[in-house]
Amino acid sequence: MPFKTRVTEMLGIEHPIVQGGMQGVGYAELASAVSNAGGLGTLTALTQPSPEALREEIERCRSMTDKPFAVNITVLPTILPPDYKAYAQAVIDGGVKIVETAGTQQVREIWEMVKPHGVTVLHKCTAVRHALSAERHGCDIISIDGFECAGHPGEDDIPGLILIPSAADKVKIPMLASGGIGDGRGLVAALALGAEGINMGTRFCATKEAPIHDNVKAKYVENDERGTNLIFRKFKNSARVGKNDVSDEVVAISERPDSTFEDIRHLVAGAVGRELLQSGDLTKGIFWAGMVQGLIHDVPTCKELIERIVGEAEAIVKERLGAMLA
Repeated sequence: MPFKTRVTEMLGIEHPIVQGGMQGVGYAELASAVSNAGGLGTLTALTQPSPEALREEIERCRSMTDKPFAVNITVLPTILPPDYKAYAQAVIDGGVKIVETAGTQQVREIWEMVKPHGVTVLHKCTAVRHALSAERHGCDIISIDGFECAGHPGEDDIPGLILIPSAADKVKIPMLASGGIGDGRGLVAALALGAEGINMGTRFCATKEAPIHDNVKAKYVENDERGTNLIFRKFKNSARVGKNDVSDEVVAISERPDSTFEDIRHLVAGAVGRELLQSGDLTKGIFWAGMVQGLIHDVPTCKELIERIVGEAEAIVKERLGAMLA
């Protein structure tokens, strides 16, 4: 039996399970597989080299699924920023009705563009205060990311067990829980803590349809909950990545008092990260990964994974928790 929440109703999906946007991973193969399995798949806009390429990827995804899917647009400080509004226009032109955003307050300009076209905005936050600000400015759904998550967990270091209910106490719009979730136990826990669905990244990387090399998927299975490194701390842009020789080197260099970003730029450049994902050569760069690696033991299809999560969650609610009621 599927779980029915405000998130499933607003997004028009069967299960309250969202695949978050991931640079170098959020292509049509993965997004369509997640959507076909009853969740919400997400294309990553900036994985595409241009807004026109995003238009083509949207059409390619639509040819692979007739279910809803989203497009992620992440706005981060950069020396040469992409034309975010052109990417947002590609979303509008492509008829996509769900956008996931993350990053700086500049995302509000994206919201102003897409919302008049009936687009639902899902915004990823790492702090309660940011979630409340997003709610005030017209966001429709919040995804709250605990410290366990891959990517950028913010600088507050608040784990999901505290962050999720803290946000649920104050945020009125529907909320997804993200970070450290990879099975049915995580879904039930998220619902119990006040969320109305889950947003998973790392767990979807370790699926058959994820368009990355099998060596990387095997590394997700091999690593345990200790298999991440937190980098960029000294630059106030903390990022959680998979533990390998390269990320170990980044940490070692960064710990030197006189180190600067230029000392690690060649190790963390996006180009070498993309090469790693495609070649499977784990000596080439860093790869995004969360602590949830400790819960990843296989590489199923997206359909198998989602059905397993929902089945486990239903059994926990009906059997294990039900049996505890006196």
